[in-house]
Amino acid sequence: MTRRMRLHHLAGLLTLAMALAADSDYRTIPVASKLTPADPGATAYAGRDWSRSNGGDTSNRYSTLTAINRENVNQLQPAWTYHSADGKSNIQCNPVIVAGIIYAPTAGRNLVAINGANGREIWRFKPPAQPAARGLVYWPGDPTHKPRVYFTAGDWLYAVDAATGKASAGFGEAGRVTARGTVAPSIYRGIVMIPSWNVLRAFDVVTGAPRWTFHSVPQRGEFGVETWSRPGYGANTWGGMALDQARGIAYISTGSPHPNYLGMNHRGDNLFANSVVAIKAETGERLWHWQEIHHDIWDLDIPAPPNLVTIVRNGRRYDAVAQVTKIGNTLLLDRLTGQPLFPYRERRAPASRLEGEQTAEWQPAVELPQPFARQQFSLDQVTDISDASRKFVLDKISGADFGWFAPFRDRVPLVFYGMHGGAEWTGAAFDPESSRLFVSANELPWVVQVSRVEIPAARQPLTPGHKTYLQYCSGCHGADRSGGAGPPLFSGAMRSKSESIPGILRGGRGAMPSIPVPPAEVAALVEFLFTRDTPGDTRKAIVKFDGYSKLLDQDDRPGVKPPWGTLNAIDLNTGRIAWKVPLGEYEDLTRRGIAKTGTENFGGAMATAGGLVFCAGTRDLKIRAFDARTGVELWESKLPFGGFAPPATYEADGRQFVLIAATGGGKLGTPMGDAWVAFALPGK
Repeated sequence: MTRRMRLHHLAGLLTLAMALAADSDYRTIPVASKLTPADPGATAYAGRDWSRSNGGDTSNRYSTLTAINRENVNQLQPAWTYHSADGKSNIQCNPVIVAGIIYAPTAGRNLVAINGANGREIWRFKPPAQPAARGLVYWPGDPTHKPRVYFTAGDWLYAVDAATGKASAGFGEAGRVTARGTVAPSIYRGIVMIPSWNVLRAFDVVTGAPRWTFHSVPQRGEFGVETWSRPGYGANTWGGMALDQARGIAYISTGSPHPNYLGMNHRGDNLFANSVVAIKAETGERLWHWQEIHHDIWDLDIPAPPNLVTIVRNGRRYDAVAQVTKIGNTLLLDRLTGQPLFPYRERRAPASRLEGEQTAEWQPAVELPQPFARQQFSLDQVTDISDASRKFVLDKISGADFGWFAPFRDRVPLVFYGMHGGAEWTGAAFDPESSRLFVSANELPWVVQVSRVEIPAARQPLTPGHKTYLQYCSGCHGADRSGGAGPPLFSGAMRSKSESIPGILRGGRGAMPSIPVPPAEVAALVEFLFTRDTPGDTRKAIVKFDGYSKLLDQDDRPGVKPPWGTLNAIDLNTGRIAWKVPLGEYEDLTRRGIAKTGTENFGGAMATAGGLVFCAGTRDLKIRAFDARTGVELWESKLPFGGFAPPATYEADGRQFVLIAATGGGKLGTPMGDAWVAFALPGK
């Protein structure tokens, strides 16, 4: 072999080695080898009625009604507005409508029945806490029991007579059983199921007798318990569930392990957090699970209910589960096996940089279905809405970390997307005719910081300085120095030098007033604040969460280039985004000639066979209708308060209505009210 040939050979080996090294940074889980043929009985849709929040067992918020369609939606107008007149608060509930009667919560913590044709109240029921926070379900009864409405309120699951609003006699004690939760229950063959924090509970639908319990944080002896270094908590079902009636399978989605941002005490993959879980409805047996993020330390829940969908491959129809996530992924999984319908790629993740933390080796790097929101922050994304805004944001994050699944560092801010979505608890709507999934999304980074600090070990005698701190400082800064009205005062988080503390106590600084600490006690307090009054062998190092904030400019607008909020149509047959449009606007920016930016939104979409997608939840307090084929906006209407729940549609007195809670408040903090607003075409 000549020298040139040897050099070429070595170069080839080097190229191959580099390629292998690059390939080793990724792994791909292949497509399911066998798909589940569609069963028409497994994916039903709402029509005249809307019998469960999110439009039925599938959680698809799709209606077969067509009276309101893309040709006439521009004529839609308010038909009636119901004011509960019992308080003001944020309602996040998608309602139930059966036979023209609406069942919904009020701002004043009542559950009411409303005539869907004219908005007049029929009855109200007053539980001790907010009812139906994110949903409820209607049960049509049986030959010996009248129809009921089921919902949670506080620590209870209630059953209420649908005709009278009275607690259903015979269900538990006085019409309730213990089961804390927020989302809509599901009913299957004589049992009612409710996700109750980190458990899914099932009860007899008539008597309320317990039937079974599934733990989303496994207990001793259960599958997955070894994925936690110690007994854990979290993995709550915040968004909801779906139910395949034909196959008897319930599907839940779960949140992150707790505490957020600090994973030292729950090392491991932490099943079933950040997962979609399929459960046998009769017994509570786990059938399969799919975990998106392993050992989540970023608060990147799967926040929304699963959608039970049907897709088309090679001319044949197959049943699947679609799950939208906070980081902007759509997990598309086979209905029976939980295996992916597109190759599912994961990437080797950065290792932890905090003592005691062990980040997961692999994290999702999904290609199909295409992500519908930005997943990694970088400096080239910083806002250019104005020079002043860009400078303000760059100064704000100077020295911060960012990157794909970047881990935390001691006292270094970390910038990343996803804490408020991508998708949020409102989730997606699905059109079975086009196999398109419609999901609203946020694109706003957050800044989070943790700190490693030394604190006195537990159960040590109080030092003089500690006693002074508890008397004069703990009211604002917390008994454990973790912060409250004032910032944390751990020694590692202190921004002041010890010699400056006496002057700050005497004269105050910023929002902090002067503190009348006796001069004789000041020195001891300083020693305590800087953890110098405790022998080294009685101190311990811990990592504490320092807080988080949105990355905003000086005008409180997102600190990145638009769009800031979007509505997306995802073709589940191809995995491609069919269209993406801004959702919402800042009217002053539009007047300045800046293209519509979209806004943060917490509304969620609804689709109809009339070729429409309805969505609200934006800062501009509007509800809008879009052409489902193209994303073109066809209609809008200003609501009296923000509509921070998904709309519903139904038929009453021969007319189709679109209904939405309009109460404001919530995560956007807009003014609050007490309204439900219905829209219809002009007519009787």
